[in-house]
Parts: sequence; structure tokens; C-alpha cells
Amino acid sequence: MDARTEELRDAHDVLSEWYAKNLVGALESMPVERAMLDLFAEMTLAVGTEVADVGCGTGRLLPYLAGRGLSPRGVDLSPGMVDVARREHPGFAYEVADLRELPFEDGSLAGVVCWFSLIFLAPDARERAFAELARVVKPGGYLVTAFKHGDGTLRRNGPSTTLGVDFDRYWLSAAEMAERFAAAGLALVFQGNVPSEGATPPYGYMLVRKTDVGSA
Repeated sequence: MDARTEELRDAHDVLSEWYAKNLVGALESMPVERAMLDLFAEMTLAVGTEVADVGCGTGRLLPYLAGRGLSPRGVDLSPGMVDVARREHPGFAYEVADLRELPFEDGSLAGVVCWFSLIFLAPDARERAFAELARVVKPGGYLVTAFKHGDGTLRRNGPSTTLGVDFDRYWLSAAEMAERFAAAGLALVFQGNVPSEGATPPYGYMLVRKTDVGSA
């Protein structure tokens, strides 16, 4: 594991209990996020039920996905996050893994959720990460992502510094997100955004569909 990835993992180990405390019930006050997850669930169910939340954090989205008829499992780089997820949301399978090397067979998932988990990708990690996500989705399957709009440059000194940790962040533009999905064989189905409010950056949302039938 390279130093950059190790720093990200260790920081999220530290942040895991903070997330567990402060994100409880957050989805209930986010109608746009619920709508995106609902759209993903409805379209994915036509393909299958097996999905993964890649970068699942505390596992907070898994009960919601299960409530929409899906069979979700969680993957996160941080062992601390996975420990919290198993405690807070038992009954689901969780694994520690890097999104650039997922523990799933080719084309084994009807869908993948990447909820603000693609905002840490350095330029040299992006092609591999998007290709790996496409690899595990079956033809006709879907991926939904939430992200923060930006120009793709390195950001540090984020809010986590108040808790004594920091790590690299790269907020990609919607154009780059769509281009990288397309290059990996994932075609854009729907996209939307929420404007920035104060210090909060604009959020973007994308639903893409696996089109490369020759890769699975």
C-alpha cells in the first residue's frame, strides 16, 4: 500500500466514530440523495439484486438499499469504518478492500454505489479505479455516484484537520466523471446537481449503465 492510500485509510479509521455519531439519520433530510438511490434501485432491480456500496463507510446506506429490494454488501478501505458498519448495521456482509482491487468476480454485481467515494482519486489512480468498478458490474447493470464538483486538483486542509487528520482530496468535474465512465464502458443515463450553499461545494450525481457486453 502506498503512503497516500495508507494516510487515507488511517485517517478514516480515526474518523469512523465521528461519522457514526454525526451521520445518523442524515439521509432522511436529503431528498435528492434518496431520489437518486431510489432511481438506481428501481432500474437495477430489472437486472438483479446483488449490489455493493463501494466506500460504504459506516454502512449507513445499506439498510436503505435493502429496503428498496436490493441485496447490498459493503466495501471500505478503512478497517475502522468496517468495524463500525458491522456494529451499527449488522446483517450485511462487509469487507476491507481498495476500490482499485475489488473482491468481486467479473460481472458479478447488478449494481454499484459510490457515494462520495470517488473524491480521493489522484490522477494516476483514476483510470484503474473506473475500470475496476466497470469490471464487477454485469452487462446492463448500473452504477450510481455522488461527488463534489471541482477541477480535479489536489485539496488538503479540509474539515477533518480539526480532528487531527488530513488526506488528499480531488473533486472532479462532471465532464471528467462522465468521460472516465464512458472510457470504462459505463454510459451516462442521468445526471443532476445541487448548487453550493455557503462553504459547501456543489454536489453532483450520476447514474451510468454498463454497456460493454464483451467485458463480462
